[in-house]
Amino acid sequence: MSSRDPSLYTPMIQQFLEVKKQYPGTLLLYRMGDFYETFFEDAETAARELEITLTSREGGGNQRIPMAGVPHHSLENYLPKLIQRGFKVAICEQMEAPQPGKLVRREVVRVVTPGTLLEGTLLNEKKPNYLGAVYKHRQGYGLAYVDISTGDFRLTQLTGEDAEDLLRREIAGLELAELILPSKEPWQEVAIQTTEWASWVEDGSLDPAIVSWEAHMAFDLKPASERLKRHFGVVSLESFGCHQMPLGVAAAGAILHYLSHTQMSALGQIQSLHTYQLSQFMILDKTTRRNLELSETYRDGQFRGSLLWVLDKTATAMGGRLLRDWLIHPLLDLAAIQSRQNAIAELIAQDSLREDLRLALDGIRDIERLAARIATEAANPRELRSLAESLKRLPALAYLLSNTVSPLFQDLRVSQPELQELADHLLSSLVESPPLKIQEGGIFNDGVQAELDELRQLLRGGKDWIQDLENSERERTGVRTLKVGFNRTFGYYIEMTHANREQVPEDYIRKQTLTNAERYITPKLKEKEVAVLNADEQMKQLEYKLFAALRDQLKSEVAGFQNLARQIASLDVLTSLAEIAVSGRYVRPELVNEPVLDIKGGRHPVIEKTLAAGYFVPNDTQLDQEQQLVILTGPNMSGKSSYMRQIGLIALLAQIGSYVPAESVRLGICDRIFTRVGAMDDIATGQSTFMVEMMETSNILHHATARSLVLLDEIGRGTSTFDGVSIAWSVSEYIAREIGCRTLFATHYHELNRLAELIPNVVNFQVSVQENPDGIVFLHKVVPGGADRSYGIEVARLAGLPPQVLSRARDLLSDIERRSRIQSGLMKKAERSGLQVAEAVQQLSIFGE
Repeated sequence: MSSRDPSLYTPMIQQFLEVKKQYPGTLLLYRMGDFYETFFEDAETAARELEITLTSREGGGNQRIPMAGVPHHSLENYLPKLIQRGFKVAICEQMEAPQPGKLVRREVVRVVTPGTLLEGTLLNEKKPNYLGAVYKHRQGYGLAYVDISTGDFRLTQLTGEDAEDLLRREIAGLELAELILPSKEPWQEVAIQTTEWASWVEDGSLDPAIVSWEAHMAFDLKPASERLKRHFGVVSLESFGCHQMPLGVAAAGAILHYLSHTQMSALGQIQSLHTYQLSQFMILDKTTRRNLELSETYRDGQFRGSLLWVLDKTATAMGGRLLRDWLIHPLLDLAAIQSRQNAIAELIAQDSLREDLRLALDGIRDIERLAARIATEAANPRELRSLAESLKRLPALAYLLSNTVSPLFQDLRVSQPELQELADHLLSSLVESPPLKIQEGGIFNDGVQAELDELRQLLRGGKDWIQDLENSERERTGVRTLKVGFNRTFGYYIEMTHANREQVPEDYIRKQTLTNAERYITPKLKEKEVAVLNADEQMKQLEYKLFAALRDQLKSEVAGFQNLARQIASLDVLTSLAEIAVSGRYVRPELVNEPVLDIKGGRHPVIEKTLAAGYFVPNDTQLDQEQQLVILTGPNMSGKSSYMRQIGLIALLAQIGSYVPAESVRLGICDRIFTRVGAMDDIATGQSTFMVEMMETSNILHHATARSLVLLDEIGRGTSTFDGVSIAWSVSEYIAREIGCRTLFATHYHELNRLAELIPNVVNFQVSVQENPDGIVFLHKVVPGGADRSYGIEVARLAGLPPQVLSRARDLLSDIERRSRIQSGLMKKAERSGLQVAEAVQQLSIFGE
């Protein structure tokens, strides 16, 4: 589009091209009267994506210009489709009333991108919508992110050898809607595969669909710092704790720069900046989050079946978002965890209090996002009414919490009469069912403003006058069917049927002819029409001004609303976790600063919810310095993977402060949880199952510490048997001898059971089965000792393989087991000789002698 010569086109199309030039990479919605129109390639895109008609128009040039448009009042129906499909949309409005012979001035009032959404129809109410920015300098990184729908603005800085790895993990957990990276020029369309971030795309750490580019200069520290200070009205950033995080400051400043070019507003909802260190939280990588199915299931990406599906009994959208945040940022600070536990314990101990709180919270709207809409002048009358109704629930919360002792409830125990006065003012001013749009009138109650009351009285009097006119004209003409009516096209009129045309008075002026009637106007009626219509328009304009003034008054309360929202969200999450603890028979875990994990009667929180009561089989787990690595054997379908996942979930739940599904738990704080469960090809990056498996294992071996919890499933299964055994043995040995962390290693390689004889802190456990004449029964019970069989053929029988296939498999298995005994002897001999396993065992064909 930039290659077109503007001089070839009409002034209006020239204006379009000039605006488009300023916003490359966006789909430009160009306001023309009652429609938003698109032209050229934008029109073709809009027609395809929105399934609307592609037309064309004359506009100069050598051919007709493609055009497609949508009604301006239907934008909220079409905009979500474009944003959800990854488009950025520039909204160009008419800034003045049209005048004959003059080109209307138009300006872009907002660029809507995936990370800058404010509209409720575009947002998931229980999920934040983060716009992030990353700045790299040497080996360090700055990360900042903001949710402009709530004003939540955070930054951190990462340095050292693990900086890149930690950044990848944090970005994966945040599930950013959009990420800003530095580019040579602002708004430049960049092929990310040609940048230094290409490797992030290749290994799945970064989705190029969410990347946007901003000028390098927007990340320069000094202007970025000045931009932040100017926005927050401070002389120093020390009060935000980020003066020692220059890279984070650079990223945060770039976000403000980007927002200034997309939102064209004051961003009053961004009231503060929160600085944090990743060392405050347990580290969860992308693989672990996926394997533990924290917010969606592993295979089909569904919410149902995830941990969040089980835990989220929150009554408010704010609480739902905070619970998600707690899940991706488990705590390391023992005192902070215990503070949450104490608050939950209070709520568990008082059933009536917990139930009453849930009822009181249920009517509270999303105050956090309402505050942002007030700050950006987007809130409508109905939203202000819902804010007032939410504020009226605060005294009930304060009363219910009056006898609680947890510091986490402190702020809500304090009565705030000024908020009640504000709520009363809003409720007394706004009608009970306000309109969504402020241009329609009908917003305020009578008695709010004298001039408004006068206009309304004029309108009501006008309606009475019309009725009186109809009665008098019927009497005057003697026509009982005469009526006085109104429509938007012709205004007021007197209607008489053709059969009564002889009774039409001389002062009637013909206005419109119908099939069976004639419509007339009189000078007196026309005069009244002008007065009434003027009053109606004046009333709507006055209500618009009054509402805008009311909304402006609330801007000073935005910071208070946001603080209140955080307190309500915290109460909501704690109440939800208490409710889950009671209904699910969860217990309070004991957390310590020792490398121990002692679970009695542990259960999987998701699986037990999907099974009928009494069907889930609880299991114990004990890991400590004497029993650091468990080799777990057992057949497929016996529940090894589920057992390991439940351990990871119990540890994670404990460190967000939640109660856990078990009879008792004693847990040493975990700095990280690593999982390698299941196997799947990564087709997008061309990596095989085995390569994915090895990369995930490598990540664990490089980053696990003595305080970590490692859950490994089937290491080495993606290659040949002897390669696999060698790798699995070596990995287990390295973890046990070099890292010394709490580890469960599930495997079908029974050879690994011999590690327990060689390394003191390694023990063997198995998932037991019961053998019957007709086959096996899975008991799902973990017991000491190592399994010597995998029962794979029995599982194949249950899956329905043909009998002849099963029979042949049994014959082959007998032959392989005979050869395995020979190989076992070689391994023992190798160990006595000091050789490596791989050197001693040669792969033998399973067919032939």
